[in-house]
Amino acid sequence: MALIRLGFGRQHLRPTKRRSFLLLKLIAAVFAVLLFCEFLIYYLVIFRCDWPEVKTAAQNSGQQTLKAMFLADTHLLGEIRGHWLDKLRREWQMERAFQTALWLLQPEVVFILGDIFDEGKWSSPQAWADDVERFQKIFRHPHHVLLKVVVGNHDIGFHYRMSTYKIKRFEKVFNPERLFSWKGINFVMVNSIALEGDGCNICSKAEAELIEVSRKLNCSREEHHSGPCGGEQPLPASAPVLLQHFPLYRRSDANCSGDDAAPLEERGLPFKERYDVLSREASQKLLWWLRPRLVLSGHTHSACEVLHGAGTLEISVPSFSWRNRNNPSFIMGSLTATRHALAKCFLPRENAVLAAYCVAAGLLAALYCKLLASPFLFGWNLLRKLKTT
Repeated sequence: MALIRLGFGRQHLRPTKRRSFLLLKLIAAVFAVLLFCEFLIYYLVIFRCDWPEVKTAAQNSGQQTLKAMFLADTHLLGEIRGHWLDKLRREWQMERAFQTALWLLQPEVVFILGDIFDEGKWSSPQAWADDVERFQKIFRHPHHVLLKVVVGNHDIGFHYRMSTYKIKRFEKVFNPERLFSWKGINFVMVNSIALEGDGCNICSKAEAELIEVSRKLNCSREEHHSGPCGGEQPLPASAPVLLQHFPLYRRSDANCSGDDAAPLEERGLPFKERYDVLSREASQKLLWWLRPRLVLSGHTHSACEVLHGAGTLEISVPSFSWRNRNNPSFIMGSLTATRHALAKCFLPRENAVLAAYCVAAGLLAALYCKLLASPFLFGWNLLRKLKTT
């Protein structure tokens, strides 16, 4: 009987140690999966992105190059339509993507092309303050990196819902400047919701501001500053980069292509002026007043490249959030006073992350079943030995 007890004690210790080891493996595997899917995958994907090289002529070789990131349509969810799990998942994705891009790519300036918030058009003062606080946490950045924001229709409402109060509330948080110059490059940031063209007070003020910006840009192109151009600090003699939320007028996305373009079944759908895109009239005014060399816009959540007028390139920047796209991305721009080069940087695909979780869950379930099965196997073997003795 003593021998049986001794044997039982030794055999009991072995499965216990085995189960403890399997349990440790299970915990380590869970931690490894979370670490990969929630942290490491962003470094692995964004590490492949690189700044494009600007080809400059020999006479312009002394020009400085500015590294700029362009992203759009973050749509931070509010208190009305935002489920807590949806907020947690999508805002964590944007935070990790943005912080990883800052660390790996080290841009000098970041432009967000509107629809920062999803419910700014109707949020209460407290809800607005909460949304702003979350935005500042997600898109925190070092002091040497500038963050510039363009207003979108979800931030202040479409034309029929926007108000002076909402615009001032937005501009209190984000700098309202329309013209921004750095390293010899001019950027014009437009409130495209106010370009309705119906003569409303907000629209009239927006047009007056753009006409003044146009005057300053025209003065920068003159060699001798006199008359209306005299007595003020001239801007760099550089055709501007136009930044806005609504795209310039185009009939549809039928001519758009690429992995992050609109789905095939949606590309041929006609766009509605003043809702999906700017009106023809407003688009022509912007091109005529500002004569931009490059236009970047958001709003459609999909990518597109369009040539306007005399060959002005417009880039529609896709949404930065998994909520709007399975494959979000942003634009990396290397710009000088006369030239620019653009490249696209894709973020991790949401379905790839979900697939990794599903595969890991299957493997972990098998390991867990093995862990549960070991006590039953031990008991069965013990009963067999006791019967034979």
